[in-house]
Amino acid sequence: MESIRKSANRQLLQARSAGWETGRRRGIWRRVGGFVAFATATLLLSATAPVSAGPRAVLVSNDSQRCLDIAKGSQEPRAPAILFDCHGGANQLWEFTSAGELRTFGGARCLDIRGASVEPQALVQSYPCHGGANQKWTMRADKTIVNPKSGLCLTVKGGETANATGIDTWHCQGTPHQQWSIGGSTPPPTDTQAPTPPSGLAIADLTCRSARLTWEPSTDDVGIAYYDIYRDGQALGTVNASTLTAQLVLVPGANWGVYVNARDAAGNVSQASASLPVKVPQCQADTQPPSAPTGLQGTVAGTAVTLSWTTSTDNVAVVAYDVYRNNILVGTSTTRGYTDTGLAANTTYQYTVAARDGQGNVSARSAALSLTSGSTCTDVICSTVEVARDTDIPWGLAALPDGTVFYSRRDAHEVVALNPVTGSKRSLGTVPNVQGTDGEGGLLGLAIPPGFPDQDSWLYVYHTSPTDNRIVRIRYRNGALDASSLEVLLKGISRNKFHNGGRLRFGPDGKLYAATGDAQNGAYAQDVRHLSGKILRLNANGTPPPDNPFGNYVWSYGHRNPQGLAFDSQGRLWAQEFGDTQDETNLIQKGGNYGWPNCEGILSRSGTGCATTGYLAPKYTYRNTEASCSGMAIVRDALYVACLAGKRVYRFDIRGDNLSNARQFFNGTYDRLRTLEPTIDGNMWLTSSDAAGDKDSIPNNTDTAMYKIILNRN
Repeated sequence: MESIRKSANRQLLQARSAGWETGRRRGIWRRVGGFVAFATATLLLSATAPVSAGPRAVLVSNDSQRCLDIAKGSQEPRAPAILFDCHGGANQLWEFTSAGELRTFGGARCLDIRGASVEPQALVQSYPCHGGANQKWTMRADKTIVNPKSGLCLTVKGGETANATGIDTWHCQGTPHQQWSIGGSTPPPTDTQAPTPPSGLAIADLTCRSARLTWEPSTDDVGIAYYDIYRDGQALGTVNASTLTAQLVLVPGANWGVYVNARDAAGNVSQASASLPVKVPQCQADTQPPSAPTGLQGTVAGTAVTLSWTTSTDNVAVVAYDVYRNNILVGTSTTRGYTDTGLAANTTYQYTVAARDGQGNVSARSAALSLTSGSTCTDVICSTVEVARDTDIPWGLAALPDGTVFYSRRDAHEVVALNPVTGSKRSLGTVPNVQGTDGEGGLLGLAIPPGFPDQDSWLYVYHTSPTDNRIVRIRYRNGALDASSLEVLLKGISRNKFHNGGRLRFGPDGKLYAATGDAQNGAYAQDVRHLSGKILRLNANGTPPPDNPFGNYVWSYGHRNPQGLAFDSQGRLWAQEFGDTQDETNLIQKGGNYGWPNCEGILSRSGTGCATTGYLAPKYTYRNTEASCSGMAIVRDALYVACLAGKRVYRFDIRGDNLSNARQFFNGTYDRLRTLEPTIDGNMWLTSSDAAGDKDSIPNNTDTAMYKIILNRN
């Protein structure tokens, strides 16, 4: 420690000898490259300050008057250091620590020499702080910043001055592109205003593999830094603010909804642009159907039938097989087999199978196969009964003690009571101040407290408002919602077209748990002060419990878009999370960090990613093309998740801290599946989510259904 203090004092004297002042600012606000920057000369180093407690400032290149910046505001490991117009955002504010580090993002990342190289031209990057010699820096009297181990200086590559020029190390020469001036010792005024949404999206040069996307610029009170390009919630790429075009890599025959978000240097993300439908042409015309499947055979196990057949052929490729029961399509398989579950006992069924190619050409059906189910259920799922249909998206669902089911109609903003015995429905009323997002926002999760409705008549609701996502409660009185009783329990959860989260669940501790999405801003997920990209925990009256890990509402963090929540028999919370390419099932720990955006599933997005100390690994991962799961239920310590893109239900046995015996049910039988909830009699509710209106916030333009799944209790 004494050596650190002596080193710090030497740097303090060097700074004074160079004519710099400490502890006070001398400078003026000025505009640099379209952004406001504060040009001052204030020493950053404090000999007695703890790590990450020192003042923060920009570091300005004397040659270009641009700032040392972490590219695209990314907190992912190995994000490169570059030059960029000064804006004072979190990725441009630096602090020297008493350990000799240069930290950014409020102390979350360190300036690092890639590969710990001591050779010239080693790239400089942002990386989790580990105290290594390649993360040590000293600012000298000639305004150069040197790495003591290598003796090399922080250098603008090639002496260039343009935006996005990289930073490396080189022999110290004291030239202008190695000299850095220190900006304001306190951050500029906080920028909390998000840019306006981009507009005017258009597609040009469309082929089966690529297209050029263009858009009109957004506006911002300080300035736009980046544009993020998405398709249906999945990230496609990022470009700098000066670029209003992006080259898209397409999938032949796909139907995409493409949109763009604007992002400023402070990390504020705009609401998304309107989605632009992109229908991708096929690379070649194909009118030839596959050959008909042959060799259809099957086995019976109680009320389940397992089918198999031989492979069909096609001039291009077979992509799927459609399975028909009594001439009705009941499922789809990408393999040469299918299991049909939940059949009536002692009943004869006739099966046929057809092959399908990527352009929708369908083969003739196979020869028919007749099979008779057994007298008793021998599988874990015994039968499925359709209870009701709807023209909107059933999202949240709560089963009352008397058997009545409440469910939310996402785009109609209405809560409905369903009698599952008769199938009759009645409206309980609409929830005030709900607004869609032209995507997946609206009226989302529902939860009822213990003793509802006799001892406690509050209905808890998660919904999107015109400005944010909120958790509210509203009284259920005289068979309807009392809109005048509405209480806002928690607001300020960021909203966007996608990634709103929305599931609510009361835990065995009597607390209310909520899954919140990152609102398409991954930085929120790692900030425990922010409500987005989290699982939250609150008292029934909306206050934060005093035993929460961070002194606020946050229970766990590092989530992208969690939605499914369920408690097992040990009182442990499990969560289902949408990923960009991998979905996750997580066992939630108090204060746990689940890695997003640096880690997704078991895949590092850059650098060490999932190997970062402290990140908690998922218990199961899925390719999102086979999953995109929203709902979760646990019944008798079997965990079930319902999937949208995968059009199936996964089932697992909970064994200790792990999941085992993974199985799939209803693959393609009921199309897209969203919500699973336990019934009061030990079975499950399942809702579908028709693709036609799933992402547009338009009420009453879908065809959805609610099913009761009867489980085997043996």
